[in-house]
Amino acid sequence: MFKILILSNGHGEDLSGSLIAKQFVKSGYSVHALPIVGMGNHYEKEKIKIIGKTKEFRTGGIGYNSFKGRLTEILEGEIIYLLKRLYLTLKIRKKYDYFFVVGDIVPVFFAWVCKKDFFTYLVAYSSHYEGKLKLPWPSKFFLLSQKAKKIYTRDSLTANDLTLQLKKKVSFLGNPFMDKFFPRKKFNKDEFSIGLFPGSRFPEILDNFVLILEVLEALSDLRYFQKIQFNFAIVNALSSSKIKGIFQKRGWLKIENIKDNNLLKFQYKFLEVNIYWNNFDKILLKSRCCISMAGTAAEQAIGLGKPVIQIEGKGPQFTKTFAEAQRRLLGKYVFCASNFKDKNDQINQTIKLLIKIIYLIKLNKKFMISCNENAKKRLGENKACLKMVDDMNIVIKND
Repeated sequence: MFKILILSNGHGEDLSGSLIAKQFVKSGYSVHALPIVGMGNHYEKEKIKIIGKTKEFRTGGIGYNSFKGRLTEILEGEIIYLLKRLYLTLKIRKKYDYFFVVGDIVPVFFAWVCKKDFFTYLVAYSSHYEGKLKLPWPSKFFLLSQKAKKIYTRDSLTANDLTLQLKKKVSFLGNPFMDKFFPRKKFNKDEFSIGLFPGSRFPEILDNFVLILEVLEALSDLRYFQKIQFNFAIVNALSSSKIKGIFQKRGWLKIENIKDNNLLKFQYKFLEVNIYWNNFDKILLKSRCCISMAGTAAEQAIGLGKPVIQIEGKGPQFTKTFAEAQRRLLGKYVFCASNFKDKNDQINQTIKLLIKIIYLIKLNKKFMISCNENAKKRLGENKACLKMVDDMNIVIKND
């Protein structure tokens, strides 16, 4: 039995890594995971053994962070933690036949330093960002190594671009984090539901949550929105007591006698809001569009052909820069009020965008057809995990 170690670098990367791990196990492999940042909750959920003690950082890892976010990383000791994770990987490398790397240059570097044969899913990079992918130095050197057995990308444009740049075959077989949503379930056309995604990282999620609430409060006078369901998808880091405190402080009325333990309900003028824990997938599937201040959640929404409205936040992750990069990555069905004078102007522009998108969804069939075409182009089709593991099986058997 071949032994595989999965290295992943972030919340979304852990999700993809855990799904690939599950497929590896189905194919008869022994699989362990080493999440480089974060707690590795997705691996726990799939019952994949996690190597070493994990730690959560407030910024969620190095990437599109504000200057304050990068400073926070250093002060919280993230660089030292990464070096410790590298040392651990070096210590255990001989126990495994292959590494499977998910993310960016960091796990690729880990695999290269360990001199292990490795497969790479470069979920963090896309040619859609700049037209031509500029890999950070010295990524190309690592990926050109004979140890890099197979490289997979998150979209076809990047696969074609990297195939030319590296002069070796790079494949796009879909995105693992989309598999669980196929086949797509049809929603009730009589209901109009909007998913609200403030992100997953604490304490940033608090500011994001309040900013989305401010948008809802500003449209609560419009009786039309009485007919629309607004559903927040909340992670466990944001407790029900914190949520109740925020709503109480802002003058919302709590609706009592709710039988579901994972649900809180609040009302403000004409508008009602549902707060759900551990129910993201269900909320996304029933949503006709989303208001998002998150990374992977927005990608999954676009992958399902659902328009996304961003609200730029303070960060450290979901900043103006991150939001703008996300629009380039996911295409024209991510909408954002990006040129505003002040917060009130930002809120008003966001409401105008929301009304426009509801109008297009309800009255313009070509709009939704185009959303679905964009979904296939940017995120790919079904069974990505199976296709990737089958492809790696061929390499492993030939070895």
